[in-house]
Amino acid sequence: MWWGLTCALAAAVAYGLASVLQAAAAASDTSSDVSAQKVVIRPRFLLGIGLDVVGFALQMVALQVLPLFVVQSALAASLAVTAVAALTLGVRLGQREWLAVGAVCLGLGLLGVSASSEGSTTVGHRFHLMLIAAVALLAIATASLRIVPRRLHTPLLGLIAGLGFGVVAISGRTIPSLKPAELITQPATYTAIVGGALAMLCYAAALQRGGVTTATAMLVVGETVFPALVGLVALGDRPRAGYSVVAVIGFALAVAAALLLARFGEPARTVSSAAGSPPSHESSA
Repeated sequence: MWWGLTCALAAAVAYGLASVLQAAAAASDTSSDVSAQKVVIRPRFLLGIGLDVVGFALQMVALQVLPLFVVQSALAASLAVTAVAALTLGVRLGQREWLAVGAVCLGLGLLGVSASSEGSTTVGHRFHLMLIAAVALLAIATASLRIVPRRLHTPLLGLIAGLGFGVVAISGRTIPSLKPAELITQPATYTAIVGGALAMLCYAAALQRGGVTTATAMLVVGETVFPALVGLVALGDRPRAGYSVVAVIGFALAVAAALLLARFGEPARTVSSAAGSPPSHESSA
């Protein structure tokens, strides 16, 4: 169990550092004619992509042995890693951000103490069909945003992205083995791929259309609360006996603190403002 928790925390570190490396690559040339294609081939950006891949692999390993509410809370902590690592880019953290970083660490500590091994409930074809239906509903919801007032696009896209990443986590949790020969036969493998692709597209669109804080806050809610509920209700995930209150406090603390750090969900925005004068606590959303 503890090696699974180590994998989850390592995944959070990998995701957090990847965000900062990609932001540094994007901010290394402030000229307006730099194309996205030139940015993505820069060494730091490529290293960030590599860390994203490593983080995803570690997440899948952690999901093999830990409840969803523990793994997803740990991944939300990647915002704390991003916030601290962004200090190297000239971003200044205010008192609220430092308190949030500490709260994330405390929440994860409580989750670590209360965590048990993953639930033993096995899923059948009906559950896999529900995962497929969930991906289809998210795709329909995304396509239907054109009839929704534009001011709601950013929070809704952020929420859809979070739910999409939640589907990825639930799919990973239900995959019985990570052996390549077995992965290709598992429906959950494909719901994870499609759900993840949809989530990334929606999150990118949310950042383009509105504030990073709103988009990331909704993403954090979707990718933590939704999988945690599914794990508890349908997959048999439970905290250790006698540690239910500790688990609830740890989960709530980690998620709430991650929401306070939501402005670091897309650090390139923060870095661009830091080029002149670093944003202070008062200027953060």
